[in-house]
Amino acid sequence: MSSLAPKKRRKLFWLLALLPALLIAAGLLIAPLRGPGPRPRQNGAGTRPESITLVALNSQPETTPTATNNIDALAWSRFRGPNGSGVSSDASIPTKWSESENLKWSTELPGPGSSSPILTDKLVFLTCYSGIDSQSRQTDTSNLKRHLICLSRQDGKILWNHTEPAVQPEDRYQGMGVPEHGYATNTPVTDGKRVFAFLGKSGVLAFDLEGNKLWQTSVGTQSGNRGWGTASSLVLFEDLVIVNASEESQTIRALRASDGQEVWKATGSALEQTYGTPILAKVDDQRTDLVIAVPGEIWGLNPRTGKLVWYAETSLTGNLSPSLLLDNDTVIAFGGYRSSGSVAVKIGGSGDVTKTHTLWTSRNSSYVSTPVLLDDKLYWIDDKGTYYVSSAKTGELIQRSRVSNITTRDRPVYASAVAIGNHLMFQTRFDGLLVAAPTSELNVESQNRFESDKSMCNATPAVDSGELYLRSDSRIYCVSSNR
Repeated sequence: MSSLAPKKRRKLFWLLALLPALLIAAGLLIAPLRGPGPRPRQNGAGTRPESITLVALNSQPETTPTATNNIDALAWSRFRGPNGSGVSSDASIPTKWSESENLKWSTELPGPGSSSPILTDKLVFLTCYSGIDSQSRQTDTSNLKRHLICLSRQDGKILWNHTEPAVQPEDRYQGMGVPEHGYATNTPVTDGKRVFAFLGKSGVLAFDLEGNKLWQTSVGTQSGNRGWGTASSLVLFEDLVIVNASEESQTIRALRASDGQEVWKATGSALEQTYGTPILAKVDDQRTDLVIAVPGEIWGLNPRTGKLVWYAETSLTGNLSPSLLLDNDTVIAFGGYRSSGSVAVKIGGSGDVTKTHTLWTSRNSSYVSTPVLLDDKLYWIDDKGTYYVSSAKTGELIQRSRVSNITTRDRPVYASAVAIGNHLMFQTRFDGLLVAAPTSELNVESQNRFESDKSMCNATPAVDSGELYLRSDSRIYCVSSNR
């Protein structure tokens, strides 16, 4: 610098001195160009919910009838049916259908969605969304609305339709997240006398079966660091509604079913990118664990208090979309990106059970859909159109093969596999539903589609009493041989 003239040295000195301020100002000017969407939070190092918030309630929880007592009589009252297993013994479901064969009814929906239908003995519940032009990939969400609809199982007539304006700002319709699955991905749950719906930033809502709103509780309005939107479905335990609000607030919460008051809240930044639905695992007659897979770990929580009871470290890092599977005293987790795979952990214990309870690990994985467990084997078709069979006892790969029946190769499967009677059923996005025998080699017995419906199918089927319920982005269908 000594070779520069004094006047030039002074100019260079002031330029260097002002450079940080100029950079900050430039950042402030650029920030508004990002648009009005929510600001993604930063992904922290990840913490377990070792401290919880217990809320003191003035009144006692309801005791009769409890949600658990009512739900025991309901075959498909939540995402993937009984405790999220995706398994039904109903052997009367037809294996072939179309617009002219074994279709009891179909009903046009008020909007698209990836959530699954749930059932009582006479009703069907489903969530949808409207106000977004999916063809234009718009980023404006000001007109976004979510719907909870109730239909008659007898004829598919819409009995009531609750419309809930989206709390703003919402996740923008862009990237690989929301455009893939939409704004109605969380499947409702019912105890037979009420229905509960998780509508993302708009909160958790409860209705009676006639459509009267009983309560509404916010569980946060944040956005995940990728802005992909919410996905996890609700779980009922005793008199509690349990919600994985990972996207909205990096929390798992329990709300009282009768009035929506928060009973406990467990907070942990490791919930970031946790999209799966928790399961309930009975350890013994006195203890049930609430189990969920998060990036890098599996947690076992006390469902009555939210307290972390045990955890096991895993290699499944990145976003986790599949829900856990329960195999007697073992939970099996899939997912992760890029470090994807699967792992089996024995339930129970306390503290760090990584070394004592981890039974096996495997590189076999499903990125989005949850596999189905049947007769000690795991079956699934991944988001690249590959059929997998692996051992639930060892994680060993039994079969991996390309599915020739699938023509779409860009994430062709989002829905989870189900086992109904002695058949496997795989819902694809654009190639219909594949019915196959539970064998190592993929033996497709029928490929069923409604030719007049070209919209996307992301939802996992529901089944009860000889009726199979399917939904696309445009319609819901009831398939039955007893029309």
